[in-house]
Amino acid sequence: MDAEYQGIRHLRDRVMVGLSERIVGQKAVVEELLTAFFAGGHILVIGVPGLAKTLLVRTLSELLDLRFSRVQFTPDLMPQDITGTTILSSDEEQGERSFRFREGPIFANLLLADEINRTPPKTQAALLEAMEEGQVSVMGQRHSLPDPFFVMATQNPLELEGTYPLPITQLDRFTFQVALDYPQAHEELDVVSMTTSHLQGPLDPVIPRAWVTEALNEVQQIVIPDHLLERATRIVRATRPGEDDAPEIATELLSHGAGPRGVQAVLTTSRACAALDGRDTVSDDDLNTVLFPAIRHRLGLSVHAEAEGLSPDEVLFKILSAIGDRVEESTSSTNSEVGNIRRWLGQLAETTPLFRKKS
Repeated sequence: MDAEYQGIRHLRDRVMVGLSERIVGQKAVVEELLTAFFAGGHILVIGVPGLAKTLLVRTLSELLDLRFSRVQFTPDLMPQDITGTTILSSDEEQGERSFRFREGPIFANLLLADEINRTPPKTQAALLEAMEEGQVSVMGQRHSLPDPFFVMATQNPLELEGTYPLPITQLDRFTFQVALDYPQAHEELDVVSMTTSHLQGPLDPVIPRAWVTEALNEVQQIVIPDHLLERATRIVRATRPGEDDAPEIATELLSHGAGPRGVQAVLTTSRACAALDGRDTVSDDDLNTVLFPAIRHRLGLSVHAEAEGLSPDEVLFKILSAIGDRVEESTSSTNSEVGNIRRWLGQLAETTPLFRKKS
């Protein structure tokens, strides 16, 4: 396929058409998946079994011509079952023995970590370095993962017996947390008709693989206006109980709020959201679109909030209402807070996979 790259919006349209051949409905989840992927992040999906989560990621990998891998997390899964292991191999001709690293299933572009909360923390932690650094360490040796590297982890919200809740540090590595619900009645009828009428073979890539790299680079060039840098930072700081910027409702309803990765996630996904829509500048609507999936899993509810049966989304909405969520235009281009944020983003671009520039 020798077609010339025509922009991430064109790429998105072709991928959406390809996904529609297998995925019925779930448009919001598909868009959030693409946003997280092109932002260079990872996604945690909460949903019951049988909602085509595996099919969604596998289909995306086929359309983008990327390597796909799936790991079913179980209580007896060990870290080396994911990352790989070093084995002793022998050369019969030379009569020599040497250690050789055998890659695990984590060495893929798109990794589905199915029911991640069914395995002990030791194995869950095997993903931490991979998600944060784009590498794994085995027997003191570092091994780089393919680029791009995207993790979609799933959790079953109904069956909690024998599960291991994800620690805060692991949750913080996910760019988005989204909920996958049952399809509508007419959509479910389409699903049944589609899956029982004929066998589904593999799909051909709809774009050259090189376009993915082009698209990831394009996202990095999207401009974030100063007032949106301020707004994102102000909102995240307002979720931290005890902070001067936090309203009283945050102290009442939260035990802890979102950290700096929360701001990173909001800003990078806002960029991806604008790029996927064919625009070169982030808007308030982009930030509004990504705000809840980027922050909800970073909030720790207080006993009072849990007693009232509040969800993280409801608490965040109350906090936004309390702070007024007004966009205050910067009166000076040399505003120190904005300058610090921009320098911080620049440093992250060199050191963090979430901001890593694709080459």
